[in-house]
Amino acid sequence: MAVTDLPILGMLRTKMQWHQARQKLIAENVANADMPGFRPRDLAGLRFDAATGEPVGGGSGLARTDAGHIVPAGAEAPGADPRRFKGFEIRPSGNGVNLEEEMLKAGDNQSDYQLAASLYQKSLDALKIAVGKR
Repeated sequence: MAVTDLPILGMLRTKMQWHQARQKLIAENVANADMPGFRPRDLAGLRFDAATGEPVGGGSGLARTDAGHIVPAGAEAPGADPRRFKGFEIRPSGNGVNLEEEMLKAGDNQSDYQLAASLYQKSLDALKIAVGKR
């Protein structure tokens, strides 16, 4: 077993990759803030199995709790308010991007990524000390 195959390092690598993918989606949301009909996207939260350290879930990573929540374009869900999208007003062009919310998500995502990267580096440093390479 290689030193880099430790579960904690694998979890931190997976977490950093998740944050990179989320940052890409947030950037796409911001870039399309003026595109008519664009709906913002986000990744579902990343969870790990406590026993194995493997990510729980799978699929595309996009948050979708029920097939009935996503309706085809132009169709209205029963009881849905067409002017609202995740608690914010949709502009007359149909765009649902809220730049303030996206910038807050980007800042939080960056902080979480830096935390995971710092923990990864500190874990490697501790391993180097344990094997006497430092």
